[in-house]
Amino acid sequence: MITKVIIDPKGEIHYYKKEDFHTHFGVIREKDIKNGIVKSNLDKEFLIFDANFIDNIHKIKRGPAIAHYKDIGLIITTTGIGVKSKVVDAGSGCANLASYLARIGCDVTTYEINPEFYEIAKENLENLKLKVKIKNQDIYQGISEKNLDLVNLDLLEPWKVLDHAHKSLKSGGFLTAYLPTITQVIELFKNINSRFYVWKVSEVLEREWYVEGLKVRPKNQMLSHTAFLVFLRKI
Repeated sequence: MITKVIIDPKGEIHYYKKEDFHTHFGVIREKDIKNGIVKSNLDKEFLIFDANFIDNIHKIKRGPAIAHYKDIGLIITTTGIGVKSKVVDAGSGCANLASYLARIGCDVTTYEINPEFYEIAKENLENLKLKVKIKNQDIYQGISEKNLDLVNLDLLEPWKVLDHAHKSLKSGGFLTAYLPTITQVIELFKNINSRFYVWKVSEVLEREWYVEGLKVRPKNQMLSHTAFLVFLRKI
């Protein structure tokens, strides 16, 4: 687990676990790693503070592409899930989304058919010390959980889960689909019929700003399209 966040004199962020900390700005001995402003042996100042969940999840073991945090925020706020909400998530990938959902108190079950990704997700959840039930199963074959508040699908063909999700969701419960391409959105809509009400289709774009004295401007690079988010509600 990452225990400290260390910011060097150039503003670069480093994640610290243990032992002496070495950079081209000098060395900080393990015994001197403490919160506040700490100087290296080259008399360079570093900022140090405690790490938390967000620092550790950013450094989890990666496998497939992950749901981005900007999109995860929209899923949480649009569906209103929280403590004790029952959620099924598929596919797990490296358990990034499942971790955020468990962190806010949801009762999460996540499905992952790929054995390699299943092991990555399992390891990450154990390292983050999160309580999530993970299944090495194909959700296209069915969902055993019932009375769900949310079914989230990060899958190539989410329309194959519509029948299963409808049987498992509460009335008014949400089904969300995380879809990189518009052709997937179109195919999903072809299969909705009257089982679900289309709540909305969105994408989230994020632009950070550079602020230093009178230098205030948008950063040159922008985080734009990662996925279309389709929100459906069970009728």
